[in-house]
Amino acid sequence: MPTERLSMRMIREVLRLSQACGLSSRMIARSCSIARSTAGEYLRRAKEANLSWPLPEGLDDVRLEQLLFPPSPDVPREQRQVPIWSDVHRELRKKSVTLFLLWHEYKECYPDGFRYSWFCQNYRAWASKVDPVMRQIHRAGEKLFVDYAGQTVPVADPRTGEIREAQIFVATLGASNYSYAEATWTQTLPDWIGSHVRAFSFLGLVPEIVVPDNLKSGVTHPHLYEPDLNVTYLKMAEHFGVAVIPARSRKPRDKAKVESGVLVVERWILARLRNRTFFSLAELNQAIAELLEELNQRPFKKLPGCRREAFEQLDRPAMRPLPVEPYEYAEWGKARVHVDYHVAVDEHYYSVPHELLGQQLDHRLTLRTVECFHKNRRVASHQRSFVKGRHTTNPAHMPKAHREHAAWTPERLVRWASKTGSATAAVVETIMANRPHPQQGFRACLGIMRLGKAYGNDRLEAACWRAKALDACGYRHIESILKHDLDQRPLPEETPSGPRIDHDNVRGPSYYAQATDTIGEE
Repeated sequence: MPTERLSMRMIREVLRLSQACGLSSRMIARSCSIARSTAGEYLRRAKEANLSWPLPEGLDDVRLEQLLFPPSPDVPREQRQVPIWSDVHRELRKKSVTLFLLWHEYKECYPDGFRYSWFCQNYRAWASKVDPVMRQIHRAGEKLFVDYAGQTVPVADPRTGEIREAQIFVATLGASNYSYAEATWTQTLPDWIGSHVRAFSFLGLVPEIVVPDNLKSGVTHPHLYEPDLNVTYLKMAEHFGVAVIPARSRKPRDKAKVESGVLVVERWILARLRNRTFFSLAELNQAIAELLEELNQRPFKKLPGCRREAFEQLDRPAMRPLPVEPYEYAEWGKARVHVDYHVAVDEHYYSVPHELLGQQLDHRLTLRTVECFHKNRRVASHQRSFVKGRHTTNPAHMPKAHREHAAWTPERLVRWASKTGSATAAVVETIMANRPHPQQGFRACLGIMRLGKAYGNDRLEAACWRAKALDACGYRHIESILKHDLDQRPLPEETPSGPRIDHDNVRGPSYYAQATDTIGEE
């Protein structure tokens, strides 16, 4: 704003402190309780009027005011240069440009021009006619507004004839109104993120801020002061180096720019496609791209130029380049570590260090990998598996006891048993063969291994011979044999089930054979 008009007494004090006392404008401002800029302005005016301290005798306040504030030249109003308001409007969108700066530049070119108050009043009156609703000033390269159109486009399946509605994504730059539009099948997270990436690619640059609506894919929990953004959306913003500031709920003017952009896309693109039949999403996007180019070249009604020209003049110089590394889509989520030190991601189970049992982790899911993070530190990484309900386990994540158990296989157990003896190997094979799954016999076989450490391999081999002979191949039977020293006793000889009886009246098998032959002869 213009410098405030002080009393003549205060102005005299400013001049005295400066020229008689040698104080700086900062110290003068502090002494007189005025702004530093005000003190500097009066010192500048005194210098231009060739005034020095002490002031000439007989210089009263009226004459002093005339010297410091000479009247403007008496130029008729109709002869004063009127600013080109469209140029002012365009320049005002550039970063750090203010109305006062533009007025100052105007006065430098036209000293007989209008005062600052007239300048501001007439610009605002002109701007209200250009955009009677939207009064915000959008800085160049600052904001990209994104939203979905309420209107959808039907796409027919060429084989079945089934109609599917395509969603229309729209992005509009605040300063230039340069627009991007595309069709996607859904408004879900993958399509939402993909549309942003393709919009940045279309622009070839990135803005400072992205302003979305409170769509669930972007904003998990809307809030007036601290909205909770979807983690995947936030990570995408971090990659491109943009800030995400959602529009406030039930505040349509926060996103009036994209609402206007959606309306333009619906009128100049979708309405023109209403009588066409599309058989694929690619075909629809090709048609949208052709009409989008025409829309961005279409001249403004109340401003000079078009959207593309405004983009080249305003937004492009102020925007930042795309990151060097391409963006890789990754979904982020949370999962708690189960009692088996695995987390469920996309219906598959991936191991994490067993020390994190019961902790909640963040997981990053890409097309090829699954990464787990605890307190922003990566603790596990796996190749992604699309098999539902199965487990992917890194042995390093297992407790020591579990690693030792998991290291045993049927082949290894048999090889170990054969080092003790053939009977021991036969017992191990029998145990695993009698189970529906060989792994179910691992525990019994490991128990037999420990018996060998306690009683020695020779006794274990003898106990296994005895168990095989008695058809009692089990851990408890072998343990009982060793415990009661039965392995050191000879095996009982096989005896007939009853005493042998030799008697003439006892018929043997030969008798029945002879009787059969006699019947055949008769």
